[in-house]
Amino acid sequence: MLRVAVVGSGPSGCYTAQTLVQLDPEVRVDVLDRLPCPYGLVRYGVAPDHEKIKSLQGNLRTVLEHDRVRFLGGVRVAGPGGLSAARLRTLYHAVVYCVGAAADRHLGIPGEELPGSWSATEFVSWYSAHPDATDAGFVRGVRSAVVIGVGNVAVDVTRMLVRGAGELRPTDMPQAALDTLTASGVTEVHMVGRRGPSQARFTTKELRELGALPDTEVSLDPAELEMDAGYVDSAALPAVQRRNVEAMRGWAAAPARQAARRIRMRFFLRPVELLAGGGRVGAVRFERTAPDGRGGITGTGQYEDVAAQLVLRSVGYRGVPLEGLPFDAASGTVPHAEGRVLRDGAVSPGEYVAGWIKRGPTGVIGTNRPCAKETVTSLLADAPVLVRREVPEDPLEALRTAGVEPVSWAGWQAIERAEAALGARLGRGVVKLADWDALLGAARSA
Repeated sequence: MLRVAVVGSGPSGCYTAQTLVQLDPEVRVDVLDRLPCPYGLVRYGVAPDHEKIKSLQGNLRTVLEHDRVRFLGGVRVAGPGGLSAARLRTLYHAVVYCVGAAADRHLGIPGEELPGSWSATEFVSWYSAHPDATDAGFVRGVRSAVVIGVGNVAVDVTRMLVRGAGELRPTDMPQAALDTLTASGVTEVHMVGRRGPSQARFTTKELRELGALPDTEVSLDPAELEMDAGYVDSAALPAVQRRNVEAMRGWAAAPARQAARRIRMRFFLRPVELLAGGGRVGAVRFERTAPDGRGGITGTGQYEDVAAQLVLRSVGYRGVPLEGLPFDAASGTVPHAEGRVLRDGAVSPGEYVAGWIKRGPTGVIGTNRPCAKETVTSLLADAPVLVRREVPEDPLEALRTAGVEPVSWAGWQAIERAEAALGARLGRGVVKLADWDALLGAARSA
């Protein structure tokens, strides 16, 4: 009987486990996660007001409740104080790493480390109750914010900055974040891209949500829009970009109106420096860019300073090295051949990757399905050789002997009950527990 460890319980890990049990009628799969909670970015990366996307947890739950799949939370792998990759390899016939891309890309400009300058992921982790996140005073004393990037994460954080209590209270956002955001003084958010509107990477549904926010105006600079040939004539654009342009045209043509908050969408501006003001970020200096005629941009030597006490960068993710595994620093991925880990160009028996650590941070949640299937196909092709190696009858006992006491599925269900009870006490729906002690305390009550 083939025993497989899947490291990571986000979409790529769950789809890997699902494909394994669908294609092999006897395989046993343990899904390991560093956190006591499953679902990865579906729990900790999807905006709390996006209930439809968060409902994907139901699909992932079905996988983790399969009778040949076991969730083991609170198990650190290939990191400080965790189970080494070499040790894990002795407990299972195969290990599939589905650990995503945990690091944010930096801008690489002066002033980026000033107080008030954060990655969008740090902000998202805080309002999503990730137990590693801290209340860094993101919006304290902030009137104007700059979000650098024009993708869906940039849209999410922009929306969260201007949402009111009425829209946030029904979500599962932790109470402290809810109180902080609803009391914030943010009245203006600039969402800025270095290229044109037809090249922005958000999807139309997320973009249009900005125009439906109560007491919030979306404004655009017609001169910036007209610099983009794809905006001027959108007939040849792909469908998503064409719909995006249509939405922006509607906002650009609308007369100005009075609103408590304003979202300013800006284009053809490249950040070159964060300027200090009052011991923290006070403004962002941008260089005006222009199309270079080859699909890229070029600097113009013209500069503009935009006042901001908060800067959130949303310019992409990178994989991080896992101790004991090879890593390609250029691509931020583990070298592989059809999901098989490569060490010095040769296949490493029994080690596999899927998801962003395999292909880089590309695609949407559903992209992980074919990615997982390719890896599982390779693994099952190797299975006749892999099962010849002796492994423990139940790796859980070996984990406990090593001092690891995993959070079981029953422990996760206890966390869910605790979050429902917390919400009831607060007069809300489910409210997430936001720290390690509360999560592990709830899990131990199972």
